[in-house]
Amino acid sequence: MTVAVTRGAEGYPRRAFTVDDIRLMIEAGVFGEDERFELIEGEIVPMQANSIAHDRVKNALTIALVRSVGPGFYVGVESTVQLAHDILVAPDLCVIAQSVYDADPKSFAQPRADDVLLLIEVAVTSRAFDRKVKARLYARHGIREYWVIDTMERTTVVHAAPQGDGWSSVVAHPADATLACAAVPGFSFRLADVA
Repeated sequence: MTVAVTRGAEGYPRRAFTVDDIRLMIEAGVFGEDERFELIEGEIVPMQANSIAHDRVKNALTIALVRSVGPGFYVGVESTVQLAHDILVAPDLCVIAQSVYDADPKSFAQPRADDVLLLIEVAVTSRAFDRKVKARLYARHGIREYWVIDTMERTTVVHAAPQGDGWSSVVAHPADATLACAAVPGFSFRLADVA
């Protein structure tokens, strides 16, 4: 039997998992209900608990987004999103079409690029991962706009116009900049306003 593999940092092969494998492991109780992880190109990546700095920004963003998002869309908070057969991510926030959830209740949300207006990651310890690995994945899957809010550097990096594994525009904004997303009219955010 042949199984897919990934390569660890040391170069040795590791078994690659699929979303179907994850679903079976959840049903079998291998993962607890409160266990947080993502599946990144076949590798299970544990997620850390959130700090106050992280949650303060995420909560302020949630309020601002909920006030602005129109009918037909949800503001997903750490919602599980399947991008491919070997990719499950849980962005801190996403503005996603409600129609994506008209599916088998046991499945994961499987949006097309047009179903996602905005993805946001709030980074405390995951800055490099969010700005490199996740930025590449989101670009590859056509996500139109992706923000990484760095709570330590007090900056927001806005990625727009995906092209292949990269972005046509990547702009870092200081905390006092007022940020907006054209796909979500009426939404604006200033990191400096979050204590």
